Amino acid sequence: MSRTKQDIIALLTGLESSKRNYYTELKKHLRQIEKKNMQLEIINQVVKSFNVDMSLDDMLENVADKLKEIFALDCLSLSLFEKGQLIVSNFFPRNQAALLPGTVLLPERSLCWKALNDKQACYHTSPPAGEDIRYLEEAIFIGTQITETVFVPLFSKKRPIGVLSVGSASSGAYNDSDLLFLQQVADQLAVCIENARLYNEVLQSKREWERTFSAVTDMLLYVDLDFRVVRFNQAVLEFLELTEESVYGKKCYELLQASSHDWSSCPLTECYQTKQTAYQQLPLIGNRICDVFAYPILAEDSAMYGVILYIKDVTKKLHIEAQLIQSGKLAAIGEMAAGVAHELNNPLTAILGNTQLLLRESGKDSLDARLLDDIFTAGKRCKLIIQNLLTFSRQEEYMFEPCSLNQAVHQVLSLVRYQIERNHISFTLELESNLPPVEGNLQQIEQIIINLLLNAKDAILTQNVKAGHIHIRTETKEKEGQPYVFMHITDNGCGIEDKNKNEIFNPFFTTKAVAQGTGLGLSVSLGIARAHGGTIEAESKKNQGSRFTLILPTCSSNETWEETQ
Repeated sequence: MSRTKQDIIALLTGLESSKRNYYTELKKHLRQIEKKNMQLEIINQVVKSFNVDMSLDDMLENVADKLKEIFALDCLSLSLFEKGQLIVSNFFPRNQAALLPGTVLLPERSLCWKALNDKQACYHTSPPAGEDIRYLEEAIFIGTQITETVFVPLFSKKRPIGVLSVGSASSGAYNDSDLLFLQQVADQLAVCIENARLYNEVLQSKREWERTFSAVTDMLLYVDLDFRVVRFNQAVLEFLELTEESVYGKKCYELLQASSHDWSSCPLTECYQTKQTAYQQLPLIGNRICDVFAYPILAEDSAMYGVILYIKDVTKKLHIEAQLIQSGKLAAIGEMAAGVAHELNNPLTAILGNTQLLLRESGKDSLDARLLDDIFTAGKRCKLIIQNLLTFSRQEEYMFEPCSLNQAVHQVLSLVRYQIERNHISFTLELESNLPPVEGNLQQIEQIIINLLLNAKDAILTQNVKAGHIHIRTETKEKEGQPYVFMHITDNGCGIEDKNKNEIFNPFFTTKAVAQGTGLGLSVSLGIARAHGGTIEAESKKNQGSRFTLILPTCSSNETWEETQ
């Protein structure tokens, strides 16, 4: 075949050979560019797929899946730098981690430490025969037939994070350019690990703060400068009886204020104005009396950006303080009454003695005798009332002994009967004659009966019944196979509303006016009954009356009992 002049010139000048070399180099360069692009794409995919709440196992698996696209990769491990130690924490594939002997601490002569100390990646191939591999990272890949390993240090802002170990069963799997790429992947992984660590620290701190915040039993609210509730603890929800959605973002005065209070000068407003802690005692929702403290939250430049409200419900405390004051008054009155009673005993003794002397000298059917007999009977009644008053008011240690419920009823009636009957309220007694004794303290049992009778009187007066009536009945019945003494006090008063039936025995619960009751009578009575091994039961219908039943166990003593009535 004849050659053209151009072909001969090309052969003589070597132009054809240059073209072939040029195209060969171009293809090689294009393959390198494609590999670089793929590496950049992998780095981009790795970064995009990371989440701050992703576990380290998921992170490692994500990196392995991407690297397997361009590398002969068989194993991947992550060793974290913690408290001056390198600890193998994660492994891919995950089932290989089961072969690790618990916590693996890498010694300082290991290649992981070398990569971390030199701050650059390093190779490792299978050790020569006889070399102790316990100090080499092949120990991590035990049983995986790994022949070549790359150790890449992880740093974030010059802070050591750990070492990424990449293993392959193929020889010559990695070159210098691969080390550079793996270092870039490791740098991104280090940032992700550090971000996840910081995220978990913030999350843990947030949880600890929330637990601390919620552990406070008093109300805590974080309020912004627009009076809106930003954060609050569980006590707020319990106090307001609302859901979280009903509280967030609401104005605090809309949630807390009582309609009777003027909130133009509340502690929150004062705190906004003065940037100082403010305090007031305020009536809040449900007429609950609360101590309200407002604490300003200041930035570094002393600019205020919110307020912490600390609210403590002191309603019960104030009631107790009022009750203590009232108890002090009652104690003084009781002491004075005891002194008056002792003073009255002297003239009464003279009246009764002289009346008896005059009765002996008077004829039995004379007018004088009848008058003197009335004086003597009235004097005895006064003396009995004074004796019962002294017994009830006596301060002494309460001793339990056999006592009669019927006797307690009679002694209480001698004290309060006139007070009740003058309000046009009648009594009916239906007392079981052979009522067995109970083991208890007579004075305390009398206190229960007095509380129940006074409550019955108040219920009748509230109902404004024309013919008020109280029925007292005692009986013996078995309860749970044991004999008990029952005392029923029934009235035709105002009754109890259904919504209040579960509250009547709670301390300080009362439907009476402020000056008429403290809400302690039924609570104290139930406590006394339980101390005696018994209880108090209530039955009531609104506007139809109530029946309260005192139930006490009978005396376990076999001694005979004679009632004094």
